[in-house]
Amino acid sequence: MICGKRKKSRLENQQQQQQVFVQPCSGVAKLSGHRAFKKLGLTDDEDIKMMLKGSLFWKIKGPRQQKQRLYRLQEDGMTIWFETRFKRAHSKHVFSILHIESVREGCHSEGLRKFGGSFPEAQCFTIVFRGKRKNLDLAARCVDEAQCWVRGLTKLMARAEAMSQREKLEHWIHDILHQADKNKDNKMSFKEIKNMLRMINIDMNDIYAYRLFKECDRSNNDRLEEHEIEEFCTRLMARPELEEIFHRYSGEDCVLSADELREFLRDQGEEANLQRARDIIQMYELNEKARQHNLMMLDGFMMYLLSSAGSILSQAHTEVYQDMSQPLCHYFISSSHNTYLTDNQIGGTSSTEAYIRALMKGCRCVELDCWEGSNGEPIIYHGHTLTTKILFRDVIECIRDYAFKHSSYPVILSLENHCGVEQQSTMARHMKTILGDMLLTEPLDGDVPKHLPSPEQLKWKILVKGKKLPEGKSDPERVSYISNPEEEMEEEDDEKAKDVAQISQELSDVVIYCSSIPFRSLSHAQRYQKPTEMSSFSERKARKLIKESGNSFIRYNTRYLSRIYPLGLKMNSSNYNPQEMWNVGCQLVALNFQTPGAEMDLNDGRFSVNGRCGYVLKPAFLRSSQSTFDPEAPRRGAGQRPVALTIKVLTAQQLPKLNKEKSSSIVDPFVRIEIHGVPTDCCKKQTEYRLNNGFNPCWDETLTFQIRVPELALVRFVVEDYDTTSCNDFVGQFTLPLPSLKEGYRHIHLLSKDGASLSPATLFVHVKCKKM
Repeated sequence: MICGKRKKSRLENQQQQQQVFVQPCSGVAKLSGHRAFKKLGLTDDEDIKMMLKGSLFWKIKGPRQQKQRLYRLQEDGMTIWFETRFKRAHSKHVFSILHIESVREGCHSEGLRKFGGSFPEAQCFTIVFRGKRKNLDLAARCVDEAQCWVRGLTKLMARAEAMSQREKLEHWIHDILHQADKNKDNKMSFKEIKNMLRMINIDMNDIYAYRLFKECDRSNNDRLEEHEIEEFCTRLMARPELEEIFHRYSGEDCVLSADELREFLRDQGEEANLQRARDIIQMYELNEKARQHNLMMLDGFMMYLLSSAGSILSQAHTEVYQDMSQPLCHYFISSSHNTYLTDNQIGGTSSTEAYIRALMKGCRCVELDCWEGSNGEPIIYHGHTLTTKILFRDVIECIRDYAFKHSSYPVILSLENHCGVEQQSTMARHMKTILGDMLLTEPLDGDVPKHLPSPEQLKWKILVKGKKLPEGKSDPERVSYISNPEEEMEEEDDEKAKDVAQISQELSDVVIYCSSIPFRSLSHAQRYQKPTEMSSFSERKARKLIKESGNSFIRYNTRYLSRIYPLGLKMNSSNYNPQEMWNVGCQLVALNFQTPGAEMDLNDGRFSVNGRCGYVLKPAFLRSSQSTFDPEAPRRGAGQRPVALTIKVLTAQQLPKLNKEKSSSIVDPFVRIEIHGVPTDCCKKQTEYRLNNGFNPCWDETLTFQIRVPELALVRFVVEDYDTTSCNDFVGQFTLPLPSLKEGYRHIHLLSKDGASLSPATLFVHVKCKKM
């Protein structure tokens, strides 16, 4: 009765203000340059004005590859146009501001340091792209021009970073419209509309498409003009599934009150008080009058669900939220193998840029494969192969500059040392001189360390992992190791390459908490190994220990660090499944970061939480020295409580077109959900495929999973293009830890194979996670 009276009052109030609460325009029509920059807040910016005019830059690629090219900012404020020449023919290309990771001023890339010497450093800058795309090294004609572009790009990147999902969608549509308008008359014929539909991955029936076209053609001239194009796109991008959810809670008047939004939040499993609901309205509602009355309309509701607050990944877990005061061995630590490589380990390129990319992804343990170099300078490369060589000194300088740009927690340098004593001492001197106070050279308490410190205690510090001379020795010493003849072609850490190694005192002295020793057996380690000593295991050796002594290996990992690395026989630098190593508490599970694929997706997902700082606290049952947990046979009551996970796959939006060269090629998408955890939890289920629709496919299919050890589980959402005659093609994915997955209606922002954003591509799902 009371509820009915309130509803009637709101209906009357809405009727009185029907012109106030109008759905705002979607803003997807062709924007003029002025309107675009007004939206960006950069209308009168002098740097932007110069970028719009365009600049001639030298593109630096090699000692003789320095060609002048024209670069210009497009009027949308989000795209850089540039021109190239191929055998006297001109070719025009673009890249998006959204694809830029950073801009470096001066000669701070490997390419410019090597090949930019003929240009003053102040005229040089580097554009670093997300994913695996190579850097763009440029030299301007003058200092002012270089600085203008560095400042301008930085402003545009900041604005792009702050863009809502809706604004990214508008930019995407604007770009598609620009490409589809072949004659650039700012009008769209039906033929151009059909071409646009194929570009956005939808094969619409001609009769239906033409009917929609004519309904929007108010001027009846067989051309859609600006507002007609906007209406067409608005209809095309309608989200009926979101409208249905909105109307379920808003009722007859189609406006959400703060009370009704609170009810929705409660059903979502969110913090559900009235003030929280009001705060959401103030943040996401687009209509000023609606905000003043603490009301939310459909567009505001969609904005909220497309924002980070509506993401499947808990936003509370995107900050450092875990206890960082426990010993290092109680954490999973993001680790890279053969960090110096940008390609395979037989003939690939070694580069300092590979270290930068790894560190900027949150990697906290990088590998340095050190060999004797000329002129007394140690080098880094994959020994006895055709991989290129880089100076040890250059790598240390790079680590100094980038170690703590992304995370303040400690970095471990894993040295695979093949140098003689003299160059080992040179390595130690370079680290001390270049890293300075960053390098940890003494135990934190000043005494012989009896236990491992915590990540919090080691903030801003760089640790060295390597071999150490026995206590009391002051001269270079030959340290003996036991070889295992059963495992060929594995790293020296596992003592397959040499029986003895000579160690420099200076290099030994910088090894404090990560002293490398050969692994003999679990029983020997429990009796004799010091907490500051650690061993490395090939993936094969680790699997053998897991199979034969799972629980004992877990207890070992509660006290000591262990590093796992791929078999050396893998010429293409492929990766192993890291999940099986995490299941037993191995900390430094080292992968080839340069090799994209499901294994790196799992690694990125594992470390996507806790502020992406590179350290994730292990579950309690992997930190207890008395643990009874065995991943091969998990028992209820050993610190785990099973859950039933139910995911309803509803829709997808704006999936990328895979074959852009062929306009008629449109994806037939399906969604696969994978659970990665202990063996009994590993499972894959998928939806049916939807024919010829990558723009807004609808599934409405429910997939269910029973997970016995949720604390270790990762959930991977994969979209693929179904193919009847060959392997399905990858479209996008997103992976996250199950404990960080949020319930309710959630958007999943898809990533490419190399981890870059596929914005505005999303999945829309409903999640329910119930303890059993």
